[in-house]
Amino acid sequence: MEVVFLIAAFNALFFSLLLYQKRPAAKQDTILIFWMLYLGFYTGIYGLTSSFLFTDYPLWSAAFISLLMLHGPFLYWYARSLVLPQGRLRTADLFHLLPFILFNLYILFSSHNPSSAEGIRLDHSADHGGESPIFVVFLVLTALSGPIYFAVTISLFKRLDIRIFNQFSSLKDINLGWLRNLVIAFGVVWTLLMAAAILHHLFRFFSWSFCTDGLALSLSIFILLIGYFGLRQREIFPSIVNMPSVADDSADRKYSSSNLKTEDALNVKSLLEQHMAAKKPYLNPELSLPQLAAEINVSPHHLSQVINEHFERNFFDFVNWYRVQEVKERLTNPEYSHLSVLGIAFDAGFNSKSAFNRVFKNVEGETPTQFKKSQSESL
Repeated sequence: MEVVFLIAAFNALFFSLLLYQKRPAAKQDTILIFWMLYLGFYTGIYGLTSSFLFTDYPLWSAAFISLLMLHGPFLYWYARSLVLPQGRLRTADLFHLLPFILFNLYILFSSHNPSSAEGIRLDHSADHGGESPIFVVFLVLTALSGPIYFAVTISLFKRLDIRIFNQFSSLKDINLGWLRNLVIAFGVVWTLLMAAAILHHLFRFFSWSFCTDGLALSLSIFILLIGYFGLRQREIFPSIVNMPSVADDSADRKYSSSNLKTEDALNVKSLLEQHMAAKKPYLNPELSLPQLAAEINVSPHHLSQVINEHFERNFFDFVNWYRVQEVKERLTNPEYSHLSVLGIAFDAGFNSKSAFNRVFKNVEGETPTQFKKSQSESL
């Protein structure tokens, strides 16, 4: 098992090097580099010392376990850097490190106080008179840290969905489904292993090596997944400014400070409809809100407001409605009879079969094949 942990540590360092050389560099890559270095350090040290660390060096082992408090903040910072376009680390973010710092200050104090040090021990190989209540509190905080940050990170994905649907017409490579699934799966495994550690500490259920090996093994698998997908992940919101906060879920709050007058909004609406009919920008599968706003010479914020308030759709639904209409028109046009349904969909701006089928059914209430068949039968 130790070999697995050392291999994981090597992979973490390798991914860090690749991320450092990645171009163009994005802010989330910097966070991921430090995260991978942390994971590599943790799994590497565990692989080298797990056979004696927890039995022979109780204070050092407590400090080592405190490192688990850093995994949650790194996960949150990384996800936030992807979700928020200006989601850089701030001074206030250092408060996420406060439990880890306090835990290690307590360990440092105990190292100079023999009576306090007696209450710090993670295994139960010796009768040491019981754990210190303060030490137990820090262990509980360590156990809760992971599940809390997993839950907070998952809540970020709702904000991501809002921003994506208001700025992009395609979800390809930007919906972070890989990270969402990884956080959920790893969150469940991590919580179960932490629960097992608590049961071991309180009732001597399971073994200590089962808990620690399980955590290190899950981190090793996590390194491979987060490193591989993180290396491929591009920045989702580069250079997007003057957009409403993703925290504003309702249209009323989102545009409450807008200076767009009703008359101007109607003019933008008319201009937009004319542009969509004449230029068909929706045929571009990579069309985004800033691109469309530039084409009709309005601000992205005002365009988003007009689409949300006057068409009662988000940008994604707005553009893909036009794409569906284009597909319907071509499906009934003999000039396109030589093309398959999917070929027509790609020509109309869709770039994924699954996305096309899902969007078409949401708009028309039936699949593209059913629509084509019903049109043929009506002739």
